[in-house]
Amino acid sequence: MEKIASFTVNHLNLLPGVYVSRKDNVGGNVITTFDLRMTRPNYEPVMNTAEVHTIEHLAATFLRNHKEYGEKIIYFGPMGCRTGFYLILAGEYESKDIVPLLKELYTFMSEFEGDVPGACARDCGNYLDMNLPMAKYLSKKYLTEVLENISEERLVYPE
Repeated sequence: MEKIASFTVNHLNLLPGVYVSRKDNVGGNVITTFDLRMTRPNYEPVMNTAEVHTIEHLAATFLRNHKEYGEKIIYFGPMGCRTGFYLILAGEYESKDIVPLLKELYTFMSEFEGDVPGACARDCGNYLDMNLPMAKYLSKKYLTEVLENISEERLVYPE
């Protein structure tokens, strides 16, 4: 069986950043999948499920309600390895194109106060597994350490 593209990325050299994971043509339209890598694989601890779950709820709500990008959001969700998230957008984009959107998103999450959207038994299958304080901390860390002064090495996958 052929190795899938995401398993060909050298995770030993991968820094937290914003990477184009793939571009696909679906029904004549391009969709772009982004790798939003929040922690350094195999060097830093992975995120726990509670904060991952909280970030997922906050980000999906923010993104789907965004005035410019709301209709272009296909998916936002966690990587199985818990080192980041995938964002899938309708359209052809490069990593640098979405940095302003991500700065808005991670600022929103790092400053969020109140009840996490959809964090109740009626709306979520595991609503008790949430950690807002840690989600805010990780969002602020990614915003300040990665997004605010992002360099080229954090926008293009390493060799």
